[in-house]
Amino acid sequence: MSKTSKLSREEEILLQGFSSDVSKKSNLLFYTVSTIVALGPIYLYYGIHQQEPSDAWIVWIIAVIGASTLLGTAYRNTKQLLKDQIIVKRGDAIAREVTKQFADDKKISKIEKEQRILWRKSEVGDYEATTFSIFYNNIIFLATFLVLSFWILGAFHPSINCVFSLGSAGGLALLLSTSKQ
Repeated sequence: MSKTSKLSREEEILLQGFSSDVSKKSNLLFYTVSTIVALGPIYLYYGIHQQEPSDAWIVWIIAVIGASTLLGTAYRNTKQLLKDQIIVKRGDAIAREVTKQFADDKKISKIEKEQRILWRKSEVGDYEATTFSIFYNNIIFLATFLVLSFWILGAFHPSINCVFSLGSAGGLALLLSTSKQ
């Protein structure tokens, strides 16, 4: 039989740092950024495709909500895939940095130093995975959107072009974010 013991507060925080769940703060960041990115192409429909806001606002809202939802989910998926890879690649450098930082501090125990190293690895992995996820998926989304909007669907009515271009670009970003890298 195994004994079950309660985890300390520090251990719970450490485990949360290494979990694959995305925090509420990251979710808010992802969906805010995805909404801003999805709103950008709407200016092209106003300026280039000559759509009037009074006529197309419903289509624009539907397209932006759909694209931002797909893009936000793509950010989350990519972050989850990248975080562990970044921690492994940056682990030795982070351990050296934290060890050097606490080299003179004799009050800190070896266990606490190891916990701080793990926490710092998680923090760096989370930050780098977040920023790379946003960058990577924005590149895919915007490049796909431009190709679809101007070359493939350029001859279609602007409302149809808007919905399918934004939706397909967001869908492709989401599809590519689910692959194992």
